Amino acid sequence: MVHPVLGRAAVTAAAAATLFASAPALAAAGGTSLSGGPAAPSPCSTSVSGAPAASSHSSTSVSGAPAASSPGSTPATGAPAASSPGSTSSKHLGDRLLCPGMRGHDVRVLQRDLTIAGFATQISGIFGPVTKRHVIAFKRQQGLIANGAVTTRAAKVLLARVASIEADPPSTTTQINSDGTATAPAAAPAVVQEVVAAANRIIAKPYVYGGGHGSFSDFGYDCSGSVSYALHGGGLLSSPEDSVALESYGSAGAGHWITVYANAGHAFMVVAGRAFDTADYGGPNIPGGSGPRWRSNPTGNLADGGGYVVRHPTGL
Repeated sequence: MVHPVLGRAAVTAAAAATLFASAPALAAAGGTSLSGGPAAPSPCSTSVSGAPAASSHSSTSVSGAPAASSPGSTPATGAPAASSPGSTSSKHLGDRLLCPGMRGHDVRVLQRDLTIAGFATQISGIFGPVTKRHVIAFKRQQGLIANGAVTTRAAKVLLARVASIEADPPSTTTQINSDGTATAPAAAPAVVQEVVAAANRIIAKPYVYGGGHGSFSDFGYDCSGSVSYALHGGGLLSSPEDSVALESYGSAGAGHWITVYANAGHAFMVVAGRAFDTADYGGPNIPGGSGPRWRSNPTGNLADGGGYVVRHPTGL
């Protein structure tokens, strides 16, 4: 099923590809080769010469002898040297090369900023597989070399994207009233106000698995049924969609007014800074019971670590 978002336009960055001249270079940890998949070679795993980059833990040189690793050394690419996987060095994002397996404050900032940029990522401080996937997706979106390495350049592009988003928030926030209904910002487009009004009509309905899918009019609603009903109320959806279908709804990334979060098991929506969600992350839960309700915390549901796809109604 699905859930709400944050949103903005894309900042495009030109990237120069580094050619690797030896045996097929592997993409960032777990990636595919240049000839066979979408991931590009990564400075996390390969040096400019094409030979494996020295690891900080019992690495082996080409000759088979243990490779000496030099703390703080810089690869031939000129990029900052990556700390060893599992490192907990805490730096500002962009101060060091970030690779899968690393951890620290800068990884938490990376995860937060990926979420703001439209790639919802659990903030754990550990650079795991989901974070890597979202780094690759963000870099591809921005025209950078699509691998799992967060270089200084990639960090700067991400920070610029986040700055542009935060500089252009909705003029005001949806207000949650004492009876659990919501009031859209006065400056919101009419379609956004219609979405809020539609959502208000079902806030007293119970949670019913599959509810709202056979028909928009139902006894109760599940998560994607609730999101579908509200979008339909604004003329933004012609028939109900489950959470998997909502993963390809509208346009990619967060919207300015409306954002939809969806994965294989859940969906929710954010409208001008408030979540419309069947899951209670941040309350209030008014009226009581289960079912779709307005929630104060727009991205609280991301704490479930669901790896949501972020979409928005085109133009909103």
